[in-house]
Amino acid sequence: MLEIEGINQSYGESRTLWDVSLALPAGSCTCLMGRNGVGKTTLLNCIMGLLPIRSGRLSFDGERLDSRPAERRARVGIGYVPQGREIFSQLTVEENLRIGLAARSDKLRNIPERIFMLFPVLQNMLRRRGGDLSGGQQQQLAIGRALVIEPRLLILDEPTEGIQPNIVHEIGEVILRLNREEGVTVLLVEQKLPFARRIADRFHIMDKGRMVAAGVMSELDDALVRRYLTV
Repeated sequence: MLEIEGINQSYGESRTLWDVSLALPAGSCTCLMGRNGVGKTTLLNCIMGLLPIRSGRLSFDGERLDSRPAERRARVGIGYVPQGREIFSQLTVEENLRIGLAARSDKLRNIPERIFMLFPVLQNMLRRRGGDLSGGQQQQLAIGRALVIEPRLLILDEPTEGIQPNIVHEIGEVILRLNREEGVTVLLVEQKLPFARRIADRFHIMDKGRMVAAGVMSELDDALVRRYLTV
């Protein structure tokens, strides 16, 4: 579904990604792992067109995206939940969700009911400002906003960061449902190993801007964890 081939990216003279390649099969759930500062978020921003790439290819269902504008990603069916959530704190929950509708190619203007089936708390807080929600509720709102376009690929950057355990579990259940029951392909960056092992069926590890290991989740052994993931 998503194919990344030899992506290179730089900030000025500083090289951040080195010949990064990654393939996501349709229906898979892949966890992108690595210590802080190794290039994970940079790679996601390149996928979403928020950062330019120096060289390489990025394609989604056979369509080249590396030279297309950022808004094209949403229109072909890629939903993105950035690190830190980035909701609009002064807008209501409903207004935040409706902003996501603008990226739909079919011009739908009603919030899909499935958003409230997945996150019932959002329906009860439609008039509340995003900045008044708890961290966990803001994360649910951020995921809901990405889901209003009904994506075929959902990308999440640190979805459990700073979230209380009960909502971490709820978010995990939603991701599992989307992936295993509805067939949504998922790519997530995640630091919490128990969560990653529960949710993902495969992993890729980055170190110093390069892909250094990959496999099915059962192959993520203690040696890899010690070498690339422990602080």
